[in-house]
Amino acid sequence: MIIQIENMLKVYRNGSIEVTALRDVGFSVKPREFVAIMGQSGSGKSTLMNILGCLDSFSGGKYFLDGEDVSLIKGKKLAQIRNQKIGFVFQSYNLLPRLNALQNVELPMLYAGVRKKKRRAAALEALDRVGLSERVHHKPAELSGGQKQRVAIARALVNSPAILLADEPTGNLDSRSGEEIMSIFQRLNREGVTIVMVTHEPDIANHTRRIVAFRDGRIISDEPVMNPIKAGSEV
Repeated sequence: MIIQIENMLKVYRNGSIEVTALRDVGFSVKPREFVAIMGQSGSGKSTLMNILGCLDSFSGGKYFLDGEDVSLIKGKKLAQIRNQKIGFVFQSYNLLPRLNALQNVELPMLYAGVRKKKRRAAALEALDRVGLSERVHHKPAELSGGQKQRVAIARALVNSPAILLADEPTGNLDSRSGEEIMSIFQRLNREGVTIVMVTHEPDIANHTRRIVAFRDGRIISDEPVMNPIKAGSEV
C-alpha cells in the first residue's frame, strides 16, 4: 500500500471545546489507484487530506505512507518526506507570482538541493507532460486558470512522488478547463501515477476509479466507479 490508515482519530481543541473531525477512519490506497474523496463542508475530507499530506497531525490511530509510520517521524525528516514522497495540487494553484512557470516547477527540487542543470531538465520534462512546453517563461499573471493548474501539476510531479494529492483541483476552473485537467490526471494515472483527489463535485469524482464518501468524520461508503467518465481533449 502507498497509504494505510488505521483507526484514525482527529480532535481539535479550543480551550474546553473539543471538535472531533475524524472518527475511527480506516482507509488504504494501492499503487496506481485514482481515488476521489467526497463529502460536504465539515465532513472531514479536508482534514483527512491534510493528514495524508503530512500538513496536520492526528490524535490517534496509525498512518503509514509508502511503508513508513508517519507518527514516528518529526521535524526535518517529516518535511523531507513531504517534499519527496508527496506531490500537492491545490485549488488556488499556490504559484509564486514573480517566478515563471519553469522556476515555479523547479522549487521542490531547489528545496531538495538538486543541482541547477538537473532540476532545469526535470522541470522542462514535467511541463512537457502537462502540455506547457511553449509557456515555460510565462509568469502566472500571463497564464489562464487551466494553464496555472497545469504548472501546479508539473510542480507536483517533478520529484516523482509516491502519491499525488489534489485538493479541489478544478474548483476555480470553468467546465472546459476542468475537463482538460481531469484528462491530464487520467493520463498520468494510466502512466502509473497514484492520485488521491478531494472534490465536492460528483461529475468530477466520476472521472476517477473509486469514490470514498465522508459524513460527520466517518467513511459512509467506499465504492469503485464502474464506468469512469472519460475526460475530453487536453488541448
